[in-house]
Amino acid sequence: MTPAQEFFARRPIFRFEEFRTLHAARGRRSALTTATVLKQHVKAGRLVNLRRGLYATVPRGREPQSVDIDPYALACRLSPDAVVAYHAALEFWGKAATASSGPVFYLTLRRARPFRFRGTDYAPVLMPPAVRTLTDLASGIVVERRQGLAVRVTSLERTLVDVLHAPRYGGGWVEIWRSLESVEAFDLDFIVLYAIRLDSALTAARVGFYLEQHREALGVEERYLDALRRHAPRQPIYLDRGRERGRLMAGWNLVVPDYVLARAW
Repeated sequence: MTPAQEFFARRPIFRFEEFRTLHAARGRRSALTTATVLKQHVKAGRLVNLRRGLYATVPRGREPQSVDIDPYALACRLSPDAVVAYHAALEFWGKAATASSGPVFYLTLRRARPFRFRGTDYAPVLMPPAVRTLTDLASGIVVERRQGLAVRVTSLERTLVDVLHAPRYGGGWVEIWRSLESVEAFDLDFIVLYAIRLDSALTAARVGFYLEQHREALGVEERYLDALRRHAPRQPIYLDRGRERGRLMAGWNLVVPDYVLARAW
């Protein structure tokens, strides 16, 4: 097996720069030469060119069009810092109430364009401004393995806060509530700390309201709610930016629709 074939066997999905490092180590330093070699392997049916600078390996005996591409492993190769997040993270952990036909969302510090492959959309979302400069990006990022590749994905705790912070990426309130309610336990210390670090009064109120509504099931102590109340809005604000009418939860200054209060779905 040649060095190139060994490289392909170890990396079902890889970026151009990764393969070029191997080539440079063997004395072939030209990017043009590296690109030519990869084109030859694509033409021979050993690789699939997913998009510019991104490739998937075709296992021996398989046709390029039949190669299984793990969507989470692919998402994490669309940007060097990509992290599977929001509804895609709920699906990754098997907690999504419904399987999504929508985009696979991933967090990144870099601006990127949406990408579509085999009917699946991959949508980049910029990291929240409050955590972009933190060395650990506020943590809550877990590394798992898919198809032998490292996949960075938000933990269930970070995902809870993220979908409440940006519900448009979580599938809407019904999907968010039903999905989160399938999780039996959370690290509440992390949830409260991360919600506060996002520096959003609305997010603090949303998270606090959710925890208060589920305090018995999740064992939520008053100290967690008190910590979030200190960061809640000073004036009434709607749960949804669409200003959907509902009842005012005075402790949070949050106007919550009746169907969310009653969990009528």
